[in-house]
Amino acid sequence: MSGSNSSAPASSDAGEAFSFTVHSMPAPSLDEKRTTSGRLKMLLVLLVCAAPVIASYFTYFVVRPEGRTNYSELVQPQRPLPADLPLTDVQGKSVVPASLKGQWLLVTVAGGACDGACEKRLWLQRQLREALGREKDRLDKVWLVHDGVPARAQAVQAMQAAGAATVLAVPAEALSKWLEPAAGQRLEDHFYIVDPLGNWMMRVPPNPDAAKLKRDIEKLLRASASWDTAGR
Repeated sequence: MSGSNSSAPASSDAGEAFSFTVHSMPAPSLDEKRTTSGRLKMLLVLLVCAAPVIASYFTYFVVRPEGRTNYSELVQPQRPLPADLPLTDVQGKSVVPASLKGQWLLVTVAGGACDGACEKRLWLQRQLREALGREKDRLDKVWLVHDGVPARAQAVQAMQAAGAATVLAVPAEALSKWLEPAAGQRLEDHFYIVDPLGNWMMRVPPNPDAAKLKRDIEKLLRASASWDTAGR
């Protein structure tokens, strides 16, 4: 019809009516990528470091159940050496707990005056280490003095005469947060075995049988032979 406008709406109008906008998720920033990458690398390093230890313990205590004739009591879960454990040497200088890592430790706890029972344990420590022969350099003797009394000089000298001996003072309250005696026993009644990563992992019965304890230590050294070497 003349004068009428029967044409279709403009294509631009129709396009506007049906158009929509897609918003993409913001891309991670460079700092976020670096943080994530750093965390993954740190976890990977920790797993690589811990894998040999986990494997040796798994083999010793799980895969070969017939070999689970350990004389000492296995501590479950293991107790890591506290990073803030207040330690001082015989000269009164502060010692960083991490410095004890890197070696198997046979630990005894006793007062600084070191009575007859203490002397007997220190003597047994020396004998056990010497009995390991060529493997002895993988085990250190540690005497933790927990009563605030300076370690008796003669006892320290006798202990250190055979080498690889560490004497450290530590408050009893702080020490009790790491090491623990069996029910009905005192902290001083046991030897404590600590692995090279600083984990307390075995508690020796009071008045130990030296031959059986030696076998425990030898088993641990064999099980860790693939990843542990002498010296820190």
